[in-house]
Amino acid sequence: MAPRPDLTAEVQPERLRALLKNLIDIYSPSGKEEEILEFTEDYLKKQGLPVERQVVDENRFNLVVMPDKTENVELCFVGHLDTVTAWDLDDYGSHEDAGNIAGLGAVDMKAGCAAMIEAFTVLAEAGRPLHSLGLALVVGEEQEGDGAKTLIREHSFPWALVAEPTNLVPCLGHYGYLEVLLRTRGKIAHSSMPELGQNAIETMLKLLLKLTEYADSAPQGLVYNIRQLSGFPGGFVVPDSCEAWLDLHLPPDSRMETLKADLEQLVEEAEQNISGMDAYIRFENAHSGYLISPKRPVVKKLRDAFQRMDLSWDPQVFRSHSDGNVLWAGGADPVILGPGNLETAHTPEETVDFQQVVQAARLYLTFARSL
Repeated sequence: MAPRPDLTAEVQPERLRALLKNLIDIYSPSGKEEEILEFTEDYLKKQGLPVERQVVDENRFNLVVMPDKTENVELCFVGHLDTVTAWDLDDYGSHEDAGNIAGLGAVDMKAGCAAMIEAFTVLAEAGRPLHSLGLALVVGEEQEGDGAKTLIREHSFPWALVAEPTNLVPCLGHYGYLEVLLRTRGKIAHSSMPELGQNAIETMLKLLLKLTEYADSAPQGLVYNIRQLSGFPGGFVVPDSCEAWLDLHLPPDSRMETLKADLEQLVEEAEQNISGMDAYIRFENAHSGYLISPKRPVVKKLRDAFQRMDLSWDPQVFRSHSDGNVLWAGGADPVILGPGNLETAHTPEETVDFQQVVQAARLYLTFARSL
C-alpha cells in the first residue's frame, strides 16, 4: 500500500526567500534565459519534482512538471522566468530592506514563480500525487510570448493560474492588447535648410496628437501608450522617415476589430486633412481580452481557498497583457493571481513584500490541495 500523503507539510519561508533571491540574482532577459532555466531545472529535480524540458527554440525551453500522461490536467500553474532588460547591469540583483525584496524581476514575476515552486515542493515533500495539476515555467513573455504559445500548443488543460503581480487580488477578467506600428514619410534636406524638406517627425507628432485625442475620448476606456519614437536617418539632416510603436490595452468587453477600423480611418482622414501627411499603419501583436464567470466550479474552489486563509475575495480585471491572453486564445481559462504590485514592474523601483510572497505560496498550496 502506498504511503498516505502528509497533509500537514507547509511552506518554508526561509527556503522560499533563498529561492527568490537566487532567481533575481540570475540575469534573464527575454531571449537569454538559459542560465536561469538550468538553475531552476536543477532546483526542481532536487525537490523530487518530475520536471521535463519543452523545447521552444534551439537554445531555449520551458520547464514543465506534469502528472502521468494517462491523467488529464485540470489546471496548470504558469509563470515566466524572463524579465525586461536591466536598467543597470551593475545593479540588477536582489537586496532586502525592511521585509521587502527588490531587484530586476522581483515583481514581474520571479516572486510568483518562486511561490508556485515552493507550493509544488511542499506537495512533493508530502508525497502528494499531482494528479490533475501541472506547473509550467516559460520563457519569452516579455517579448513574443513564444514560451506560452509552445506550452498551450503541446499541452491541453482547461484552466490556468498565472502568477502575474495582482497584489494577491484575483483577476477573472483580462484586458486585450494591440501593438501598433505607425510610420510617416517626408523629404530629406540639410538641417540648416528645413524649409527645403518635409520633416517626418513633425508629421508624426501631428498624427500622434490625433491618436491621443481619440484615445482620450474613447468610451471603452482605452489605455494608450507611446512606447517608442524614432526618426531616420540620423545626422545633420531633416529626417524623411519616422516610426512610432504604440501599446493599446482595451477592456475585455471591447471589440478589437472595431478599434482597428477606427485607427485605420483616423490615419486615412489625417492624410486627407493634414498637409504633407504620408502615413502608414500596421497592427502587430493582437490579443483579445476575456471575462470568466465567478460561478465556475474551479473559481468557487479558489474563492474557498481565499476564505480559508481569511483573504478578501474581490475579483478584478487585469489591466496589462500577459501570457494569460495567449493561453486564453489556446483554449484555457486563465485566472491571474500573484504577489506584488504591477505599478512597480518594469521600473528601477521593482520591489515585493516578502510576506506577501509567503502568503501567495500558502494560497497556491491551499488551492492545489482543493483540486
